[in-house]
Amino acid sequence: MTMPMNVPARPGALDLRPLSARSVVLSLLLGTHPPELPVRELVRLVEGFDVGGSTLRAALSRMVSAGDLRRTDTGYRLSDRLLERQRRQDDAVHPRTRAWDGDWEMVVITATGRGPAERADLRARLTALRLAELREGVWLRPANLARARPRRPWTGWPQRYTGPPRPAGPRPGREPVAAGRRGPPRARRCLAHIRRRPLARPTA
Repeated sequence: MTMPMNVPARPGALDLRPLSARSVVLSLLLGTHPPELPVRELVRLVEGFDVGGSTLRAALSRMVSAGDLRRTDTGYRLSDRLLERQRRQDDAVHPRTRAWDGDWEMVVITATGRGPAERADLRARLTALRLAELREGVWLRPANLARARPRRPWTGWPQRYTGPPRPAGPRPGREPVAAGRRGPPRARRCLAHIRRRPLARPTA
């Protein structure tokens, strides 16, 4: 009697595609702080993913050659390039927040004529910054993340503002600003719009 194809071998088991040795090693090290493990520990951990010792050692050698890992006196460590990836991963999983004072971060798209690939790339980058799209061309979030001003994930046309959700009007030092300028009417109108739907307790 043969077992049908694509059916889990035991009740409750998931029919998942096996992970490669490289994927397993990177997942383990990206989730380890500091991101370094001895070979003996790696061998023990990858056994749970059906990766054998010889397969692991071959993968480690290739990953060192490719610049994914560095060999240390005690084992293997993430390369500097992947340390940056780990930092972004940590920030995504455990963002650092501060008390919210009612201000909002906003990015306004001020140019047209972008192609589909460029629009998709920008949306992905703004989403990675934990911004949400309020309306076409306007992205925002509560300004409650304790982070440095993000590096510009764009070139030239978007503008970034920070300000409180209040109707337009003179209030020195509190109008939406960008590079020392007052925010345009569109930015002020958007902030006034979200004031009518306040976020009581913002999260990350």
